[in-house]
Amino acid sequence: MIRAFIDASVLFAASYSKTGASREIIRYALQGKAILIISEFVLDEAERNLSLKHPATLPVFHFLTQTIPFEIIEPTVQEVQDAKSYTAHKDAPVVAAAKKARPGFLVSLDRRHLVDQPEVARRSGLKIVLPEDLLEELRRVVKE
Repeated sequence: MIRAFIDASVLFAASYSKTGASREIIRYALQGKAILIISEFVLDEAERNLSLKHPATLPVFHFLTQTIPFEIIEPTVQEVQDAKSYTAHKDAPVVAAAKKARPGFLVSLDRRHLVDQPEVARRSGLKIVLPEDLLEELRRVVKE
């Protein structure tokens, strides 16, 4: 089974839109076909951004976070500090938690700081992908 750490942008998109790869990933998790991993930092960031930008979607966010059996991983202060040496400071808590979780994927919509940063992937040991990339992998694995 695929284990994937999702960042706040994916949780935001899944809460905001009924369609798209982020919501489909959530559906796979709800069906027990994927294990999604998050941290409290991810939950807080997604909720804060939804509150500021799309408060009407908060009930969907709360439903998803109460329904999905997320695996929750918390990095240590030292793990976050280590991640700051090779990633944007704002993303260090996410990268540190994902690295600690040892997932198959770190899924993000943040191309600028995560997806399109090969140095972050190399130094963290993470495969950092867009939601549509994970969705393609989930569809392939579920068919097998």
